Amino acid sequence: MSTNQRNLVAACAAISVFGLAFGMTYPLLSLILESRGESTAMIGINASMGTLGIVLFSPFIPALARRFGTRRLALIAAGLTALSMPAFMVFPSLEAWFVLRFIQGSSTAILWALSEAWIVKFAADDSRGRVVAIYSSVLSASFGAGPLIVGIIGIEGWTPFLICSAALLVGMLPLSLVNDADTTNPEEAAPSGLLDFAPKAPMLLACVGVFAIFDAATLSLLPVYGIHNGLDLTNAAHLLSAMVLGNVVMQFPIGWLADRFPKRQVLIGCALTTALFLAMLPMTVDTVLRWPVVIMIGAVGYGVYTVALASLGDRFSGTELVNGAASFATLWGLGAFVGSISAGWAQAGSGAWGLPGYLMACYLLLAAGLVWRMRRV
Repeated sequence: MSTNQRNLVAACAAISVFGLAFGMTYPLLSLILESRGESTAMIGINASMGTLGIVLFSPFIPALARRFGTRRLALIAAGLTALSMPAFMVFPSLEAWFVLRFIQGSSTAILWALSEAWIVKFAADDSRGRVVAIYSSVLSASFGAGPLIVGIIGIEGWTPFLICSAALLVGMLPLSLVNDADTTNPEEAAPSGLLDFAPKAPMLLACVGVFAIFDAATLSLLPVYGIHNGLDLTNAAHLLSAMVLGNVVMQFPIGWLADRFPKRQVLIGCALTTALFLAMLPMTVDTVLRWPVVIMIGAVGYGVYTVALASLGDRFSGTELVNGAASFATLWGLGAFVGSISAGWAQAGSGAWGLPGYLMACYLLLAAGLVWRMRRV
C-alpha cells in the first residue's frame, strides 16, 4: 500500500469516528431543546452558533496549518472538541449552549477542512470523484448512525454526551497516522481568504453554500419537522438516519458519473433531482413512502457537495488546495448559519410545506445558476 493510500485510509477512519459524534450532537441538542419547550426558531438560532464559529475561524486555518502542520493542528482540534461535549451537561443553560456551540464550531472547522484537503490531495486524478464519494459515504454512514443511537438511548442524562466525547478521542488514533509532510509548501504564496479565492471558483462555492443551507436545516430541524407532522420521537430521529442512508448508498454512483462526465452537468442533475424529491416530501411524510423519498433527498442533496469537492481537487493543489478547503468550510458555515435560522422561520407555522418548500427553492436557484454559468463559460 502506497503512502497516499495509507493516508486516505487513515483520514477516512478518523472522519468516520468524528462523524458518529457529530451525527449524534445535532439531533441530540435540538431534541433536548424541543423537550424544554424552546421554539423551532430558537432551536435554529442556537444551532447556528456552531456554524458561526466555523465562519469566523476558518480563515485562520491555512496559516495555522503552515505554522503547525496539518496533522498536529487536527489532533489539537479533535481533543478540544472532545472536551467540549461533557461541558453541555456541566453548563446546561441555553445561554451557555450558545457559547459552547460557538467553541465547538471553531474546532470542528479544522477537522473538516483538513480532512477534506487530505482526501482530494491524496486521491488519484482519474478516480477522485469515486474516492471523494467513498469518503462521503463513510462520513454519512457514521453520521447516520448518530441519530440512530440517539433514537435508541434517548436524550436524558450524561450517556449520549460521554459517547460523543469517547468517539472523538478514539478518532485521534487513526488521525495520528496521517503523513502530512507534503500537504503545504513553505515556499508557496501566503494563504488567501475567502474573498481572494471566490473569483477562482464561484459556482463551486455556490454549491457549498446551498448544500450548507440544506445540511444545517435538515440536521437541526428534520427530526422536529417529523414530530410536528405526527411522528413519534423514534421515527422523527430516524428520518435523519434515512436521509443520510441515501448518501451512503448513492455517493459512489454519483462519483462514478463525476469521473466520466462534466462535473457541472452532474451538479445540475443532482440539484434538479433534489428539488423534485423535496416537493414530494410534504405529500408522503405521514405515509411509509416518506422513507424512499427521504433516502433519495439525502442521495442527491449530498451529491452536490461530493461533486463540488472532487472539482476542487481537480483544479487546485498545495496551499491553494488548503485555501480552497478552508473557503469551503467558511462558505459552509455562512450557508449553515443562514440555513439554521431561515429554515426555522420557514418551518414555523408552515405545516408540512415549510421546510421542504424552502430547501426546494434553494436547489432550483442553484440549478439555474449552474446552467447560466455553463452557458457563459
